[in-house]
Amino acid sequence: MQLELSKKEFRRLLDMAYIGNWILNSTRGEDRFKDYDHVESLLFDKARKEGMDILAETYRGEVVPSRAFVEGGIHEAIMEYENNVFFDILAEDLARRDMNDAPIDESNYAELNQRIEAYITEFEENGTDNILVDIDSAP
Repeated sequence: MQLELSKKEFRRLLDMAYIGNWILNSTRGEDRFKDYDHVESLLFDKARKEGMDILAETYRGEVVPSRAFVEGGIHEAIMEYENNVFFDILAEDLARRDMNDAPIDESNYAELNQRIEAYITEFEENGTDNILVDIDSAP
């Protein structure tokens, strides 16, 4: 297979591969999807061969993203994504809870969306500052 990319496009591909592998493997410990690690390694090895040595290093015999790559801002993008997903999931979970976890259908779909939007607005304005948990009455 042949793929023609400019250096800038290839650099973006490295970012996408790293982000994808991070999402798939960062929480898996030793139970990683090794085939994704392998593809990431192939891409970063190619970066090295294309004169982008600063982006790749060898660790335990494998080519991996370098410390310079990892610390160069890619995790800020991942954190922004995780932050947005966190609030979206929390808003939906709270909205469903408020509706007693009723099955969602045409009759209550609008209500669910309205409640989600209310929580999203709250989170955009105040983050989690107004979330309270009564620890004294928790089991």
